[in-house]
Amino acid sequence: MSFETIELDISEGIASITLNRPDRLNALSFTMLRELSSALTTIADPDSGARCLLMSGRGRGFCSGADLIDIDKKNPDNPGDVGDQLDQLYHPMLRQIRNLPMPTVAAVSGPAAGGGMSLALTCDLVIAGNSATFLQAFCNIGLVPDMGSTYLLPRLIGLPRAREMALLGQKLPAPTAVEWGLIYKSVDDDSLMDEGRALAAKLAAGPTYALARIKSLLNSSPEADYDHQLELEALAQRECASSSDFKEGVDAFREKRPATFSGIR
Repeated sequence: MSFETIELDISEGIASITLNRPDRLNALSFTMLRELSSALTTIADPDSGARCLLMSGRGRGFCSGADLIDIDKKNPDNPGDVGDQLDQLYHPMLRQIRNLPMPTVAAVSGPAAGGGMSLALTCDLVIAGNSATFLQAFCNIGLVPDMGSTYLLPRLIGLPRAREMALLGQKLPAPTAVEWGLIYKSVDDDSLMDEGRALAAKLAAGPTYALARIKSLLNSSPEADYDHQLELEALAQRECASSSDFKEGVDAFREKRPATFSGIR
């Protein structure tokens, strides 16, 4: 499947999506949003062979956020009406990433600004080059954080630091983002994609039936009370205990050998 603004490759269990508008710092155009949604639908199909998603950006940045030129061009009569755009294009794609039944990794090089930062943080694990930066740019152009930022930031780094990022609109270097707990890891720029792919390969080789349920449980945890979360854990554990991955894991443990997981129930 060929796309205009992204690249999709699925091999060895890793679905790699590369944002491919380097001349625009991979800004999110309407075409890119639709193509991302289409690619995610392909990846979610069990027949795709995908067991982990790795998302990155072509060129010198991950993603600079929404393409403001694209917004003006596509909505000449009402360029400021972004609420419908969020509901119709951005939010469905973000839900696809969050609900994808496999681990997701963002490999961030250069700037991840505005919606680009939100896109990265929607993934389960974020690994970044040491020179990468994260920026809540919305206040700098008179907008509010969107694409889930006001949900994710307080939960990841706490309310005081979320306020700092959202109200001051200052760049956060990747090493500091690690210290704050915003992202998983920062590495040398030259090794980013190798380390990102190694991380994705490790996840893809894991018990992805269980990993998908771990992801779902962690996503539900902030809004669930203790008793309800216990019920969700019991349900997920019942499902995993009947999976072929669990049997393989136990057999490998007893036989003192590496497990070969299939991701099949």
